[in-house]
Amino acid sequence: MANFKGHALPGSFFLIVGLWWSVKYPLKYFHQKGKSSQLIRHYQRLEITEAAIRTLFSVIGILAEQFVPDGPHLHLYNENHWVKLMNWQHCTMYLFFAVSGITDILTCLIAHIPLGVDRLVLAVAAFTEGFLFYYHVHNRPPLDQHIHSLLLCAVFGGALSIFLEVILRDNIVLELFRTSLVLLQGTWFWQIGFVLFPPFGTPEWDQNDHSNIMFITMCFCWHYLVALCIVAISYCLVSWYVQEKRLLSRFSS
Repeated sequence: MANFKGHALPGSFFLIVGLWWSVKYPLKYFHQKGKSSQLIRHYQRLEITEAAIRTLFSVIGILAEQFVPDGPHLHLYNENHWVKLMNWQHCTMYLFFAVSGITDILTCLIAHIPLGVDRLVLAVAAFTEGFLFYYHVHNRPPLDQHIHSLLLCAVFGGALSIFLEVILRDNIVLELFRTSLVLLQGTWFWQIGFVLFPPFGTPEWDQNDHSNIMFITMCFCWHYLVALCIVAISYCLVSWYVQEKRLLSRFSS
């Protein structure tokens, strides 16, 4: 959707997943020393639930892109012209993330699936997102092209990080790096919406003004700093929580 809602929707999805990962991965890291079978089953249930929710998000995204009033309504080609290719590109992005979610579920349920396939499929989904957005904004105004090209830094950086996780499984540094980039994508989608489709009747940005391009570049760095701070604060809070819980269990025993 080429409007504010069309950027707020994926931005919200990425933010929710990123905030969840900022809690899940530190928790998993601090609990790894006590690898009881009960704990492993607990995390497996969490993984299945998370994957199901991510798949649901993707399905919601596809339905929203297709069936908004001005959407293609499953029509790709009509009377010698393509129908709403921008919506179809967004649907393709959501489709690959849905496949990633389904793969995660199958990986948890089927023991014969090789370890790392879930990360590989997620990396492919992230790369596909970047590949689609790279060809998404040709022949657009300079600010429009630039603000989307900055998004590619987060997308391709995330794809590379996830691919490394295929080899370096359960690496907390890579997991937190990926989390920070997902949070960055979430906030940046919202930023794109506010810049290109200002809500609430706010003035439109001059998309040919180079000063706006300079500011947006600086703003992107601020967004990533906020994402890093969220990950760091979450890590510290989880660490404190786990330590307090262990101290209480020692005193009670």
